[in-house]
Amino acid sequence: MHYLADLNEGQREAALHTGGPLLIIAGAGAGKTKTLTSRMFHLIKSGVRPSEILAITFTNKAAKEMRDRVVRLIREDKTLNLPLTFNELPFVSTFHALGVHVLRRESRHLDLPKHFTIADDDDSLSAIKEAVLEAGLSPKQFEPRRMKNAISRQKGELVTMQKYAEGAGTEYFPRVLVQVWEKYEHILHARKSLDFDDLILKTVHLLEQNRDVRAAYRSAWRFIHIDEYQDTNTAQYRLSLLLAGDEKNICVVGDMDQSIYAWRGADFRNIMNFERDFPGAKTVLLEENYRSTKNILDAANAIIQKNTERKDKNLFTRKTGGEKIGLYGAYDEEDEARFVAERAQKLIARGVEPREIAVLYRANFQSRVLEDAMLRADIPYQVLGVKFFARREVKDALSFVRAALNAESSADIARAVNVPPRGIGKVTLAKMLAGQEESLPPAVREKISNFRAILSEVREYALSRKPSETIAFVIKRSGMEAVYKAGTDEDRERLENAYELAHLAEKYDGLAPEEGIMKLLEDAALASDQDSLSHEKPEHKNAVRLMTVHASKGLEFPHVFVTGLEDGLFPHGGFADRDSADRAEEERRLFYVAVTRAEHKLFLSFASIRTVFGSRQVNIPSEFLSDIPDELLEAEGGERTVSFN
Repeated sequence: MHYLADLNEGQREAALHTGGPLLIIAGAGAGKTKTLTSRMFHLIKSGVRPSEILAITFTNKAAKEMRDRVVRLIREDKTLNLPLTFNELPFVSTFHALGVHVLRRESRHLDLPKHFTIADDDDSLSAIKEAVLEAGLSPKQFEPRRMKNAISRQKGELVTMQKYAEGAGTEYFPRVLVQVWEKYEHILHARKSLDFDDLILKTVHLLEQNRDVRAAYRSAWRFIHIDEYQDTNTAQYRLSLLLAGDEKNICVVGDMDQSIYAWRGADFRNIMNFERDFPGAKTVLLEENYRSTKNILDAANAIIQKNTERKDKNLFTRKTGGEKIGLYGAYDEEDEARFVAERAQKLIARGVEPREIAVLYRANFQSRVLEDAMLRADIPYQVLGVKFFARREVKDALSFVRAALNAESSADIARAVNVPPRGIGKVTLAKMLAGQEESLPPAVREKISNFRAILSEVREYALSRKPSETIAFVIKRSGMEAVYKAGTDEDRERLENAYELAHLAEKYDGLAPEEGIMKLLEDAALASDQDSLSHEKPEHKNAVRLMTVHASKGLEFPHVFVTGLEDGLFPHGGFADRDSADRAEEERRLFYVAVTRAEHKLFLSFASIRTVFGSRQVNIPSEFLSDIPDELLEAEGGERTVSFN
């Protein structure tokens, strides 16, 4: 069994366990994806049909990597003669994509059209703002992002609007939230649209309430795998239990030490309680790290052992030593940024590729001064977080397709109708959406008629042609191509991005036309910041990565800078509430994640003075630095170089 030959003892034990519940505690860099794919392939070799295997991850990027590895193992095995069509392979997806899959197939059981629209983060925020205004409230007083997050948190806890309203009581904010939530749901319903949270909430409710549907999916997917189980919220946790069925062939992988998403509802206790939920579950520890040097791992272990809410494990590597961890005490944030840029320059001069360097920070505002330093040093850089699918021209092209497939999607119609400008103003648009076109002048009605004709042609393409052909048609037929070609350099860059969308769509061309275009729309709506790395233009790829620590989860780099290590910033301030102990432990887990992104060299830095929101603050170094043994650190010079132990 060649596919097991290069697995370590723990990985092999996990891969060979094929009956009953399995908990894999996998430390950072311990090869969990390799273990999961080896296990999935072993099931196939043991006679399980690939389509009976379900694997759930948290990003499209991770899902693609897992799917590709399984396909590669199948192709390399000469004893297997299995079809490699999409429907015959293991179903590997994110939680949200799984929800979409179930809801589209079971739309007859719900008040939903098959071609319902998925409201991405921007769409949801826009709808919330509209709901705030409809409720007669001020968006300045009731900030839409805050209202959206509050609703999202409730949905993640499986709380419906009706249930929340029943418990709202007499407090002011809950009553206001009910008003906004009601308007928001009405807007989504009118647009035949669901937000991200609905995709899981409605799937859970469907499986809970419909015994036949629940039995069908339990029968279809006999072996369940869930990655990053420590990041599941209540809804995702409940969905996992519903799918497990009576056979309880469920395998979850995770690491409570890397649970960093409590702010969006994740509950690491889900993994801590797995053995309670599934009595007799087998537990396997993966502690051998293949990523980092011993010095980095020794630091990581020293950091995380201060936490009490965890299952004990100790990462180790067969690699010896490694470079010490560089520590720089800066005078202020500009001095810190200068240090990062200078060290990055030296690394690049030694032959290190810019893409092998990552600069991490706790809060987004820290990126500005780091960007300035990179520009001054003429170092190519990229701020992770600008998603390909969030670019204006890409959203424009996709809106044409969504509007063509869902005539009720007023947000997409409103977006597409003037791409490029067609002289259809807000009043005209409002009458058009309200079905009052007869009151408009003939010339205006003709413009609307021409636009509807484009949508009709796009719909015909979408339902009968390859997705890449549909996108190419949209770019040309809409007029985007002609306008961008005749425009500025920026316009021509936008056209290149639109063409890139058509190129990206080619990976869906192997599916049936309708299935392919819907899958493209789903992946676009559900793409994460990390997924954006997969869609970069070649000329932009070789650049230093700048990102928050949260965005770095699941990534690794040979050289990593962790900046802003000051009390109040990292760990972040505000622990003086009822959740202070939990939040403090999460901040420590976040630092642990940052440290374990590094393969060869880790730099840590702090600034004695930092300007935060216009105010100059004097700082003391982060308490986390005192967790690292002195012998693992080396001074990088600077305004302040200190010993913490």
